[in-house]
Amino acid sequence: MRKKTVMFRKIDDMLDFIKKVENYPFDMDMKSGRFTVDAKSLFGILNLGLEKKIELKVYDEDCDALFEDIAPYVTA
Repeated sequence: MRKKTVMFRKIDDMLDFIKKVENYPFDMDMKSGRFTVDAKSLFGILNLGLEKKIELKVYDEDCDALFEDIAPYVTA
């Protein structure tokens, strides 16, 4: 499993993120506070909110291409 922290500034960012992660076969979750949702679920991600740091968990080790695709949303 690998982790990154992501943040969305607007809803269009969430939509673009979903389009990108849907192309990968990995199972992925996103966690903010006590809430965990499927990273490929628009409704789930919408519930996590904007302008918040969200932990992305990818249940695969070979996901460098995915991390390159979502680089605009990755935060420190």
